[in-house]
Parts: sequence; C-alpha cells; structure tokens
Amino acid sequence: MSTAETARLLPWSTLDGNPCFLRGDGTGYLSRVADSIESVQLGMAGELLGHAADMLADDKATPDQLRFALARMSESLRDVHRIAESRGARLPVRSADEDDDSVVQSGEMSE
Repeated sequence: MSTAETARLLPWSTLDGNPCFLRGDGTGYLSRVADSIESVQLGMAGELLGHAADMLADDKATPDQLRFALARMSESLRDVHRIAESRGARLPVRSADEDDDSVVQSGEMSE
C-alpha cells in the first residue's frame, strides 16, 4: 500500500464555517488535539445513542423532549460523519498489483 500525503479534515471549522485541514505526519500537537476531540465526540455519540434508546422506550417522553434528543442526534451524526470522512481520506491507497484476497487474522496474513 502506498500513502499519498493527504490533508487531514479537522473536527472543527473556521469562524466562517469553512472546513479546516492540517498537513503533516499525524504526530504533531494539532493532530493530537484533533484525535482527542474526535475521541470525545465519538464517546458522546455512544452515550447519546443509549439516551435516545431510553427516550424512545419511555411512553411518557414529550414531543419537545424527543425533538431535543433528535436535534442532538443530528449534531452528533454530523460529527461522526466528519470523523469518518477525515479518517477515510487518510486510508492508504491500494495499488492495482496488491492481492485483494488476503485476510489478516491474529496479526498474520493468510490466503
């Protein structure tokens, strides 16, 4: 696999709402800050999923409560989608001559 240098989509935007990108090897201070923010966002998304499931199971949840939960879910999904785009863009590019049929199991390559 080869890795072309790709700018990393950061988990925050400019003041104008434009995406922020970072070039580098992924080991610098800003990369670590971005990793930390993404970790928090993913953790919050997991907690929100549990909360949403609880609310959906509660027959006494009001429309306003459900609307609030849905708004938070939308925000969370936007964050998770951005993380997926950022990480997907940084995946190594497979060359045409690489074997696509090999499977990694327990750290070993097998056919």
